[in-house]
Formats: sequence, structure tokens, C-alpha cells
Amino acid sequence: MKIIGLDVGSKTIGVAVSDALGWTAQGLTTIKWDENNLESADEELKNIIEEHEIGKAIIGLPKNMNGTIGERGEASQRYAEHVEKVHGIPVSLWDERLTTVAAERVLLEADMSRKKRKKVIDKMAAVMILQGYLDQK
Repeated sequence: MKIIGLDVGSKTIGVAVSDALGWTAQGLTTIKWDENNLESADEELKNIIEEHEIGKAIIGLPKNMNGTIGERGEASQRYAEHVEKVHGIPVSLWDERLTTVAAERVLLEADMSRKKRKKVIDKMAAVMILQGYLDQK
């Protein structure tokens, strides 16, 4: 069963997909969306879920450093409920503290320009969220 990893931001959703054995996560795309309209990414996400035969979703849960859930975390929880209901697949939330920072560091070490980093940072964060989940399994 393949698993999809999502890094949900206010304007974009980074998307990563696992291999069929659930060992590795590969960055797939970034979906542009409007967080005030939970349905705005449904069509694109539905196509990805069908094309890759996804059986589960992992959504990054941005917690505060003290472990509490803030506004961004609540937004991720709302989106997780929406994905489960609309797409009919189980969803787990994964603590994503510092994944965007780690993704930025990886891209900086790869000497990627700021412009290019901006285009792939969400996808890279989705890979780190999904890979963290896969490694823990």
C-alpha cells in the first residue's frame, strides 16, 4: 500500500508518495490552494490518490516547540478530517516540528538558489514528514 505525505501550508500543500513497500518517500508536487476553502485542492489530490493507488495519508502536524497545538496545527487537524471524509482514506497526523527548517538546510547544503528553494521547499518538507513516519514504522 502506498502512503501519501502532505505538508499543509496556507497557500500550498507539499506532496510526497511512498514506494509500494513503504520504505522510501519521494517528492511529487506542490498543490496551490486556498486554506479558507478546504475543497480547493480536492480535485488535484483525488487525481494523485487514484493515480498512485494511495491507501493512507500522513499529514504534518506543526506543534509549538513546547508540544502544544497552535493555529497552524489546528488548521492541519481540520484538513486531516476533511481528507479522511472526502477521499475515504485513513489519515494520521505526524509531528512535523522543524521539518521545514531541516528541508531548508538540505537545500542550502545542495547550494540551491533562493528562487529554486522556494519552489521545492514544501515538497521537500512533505518528503521529510512521510519519511519520518515510514522510518518509525
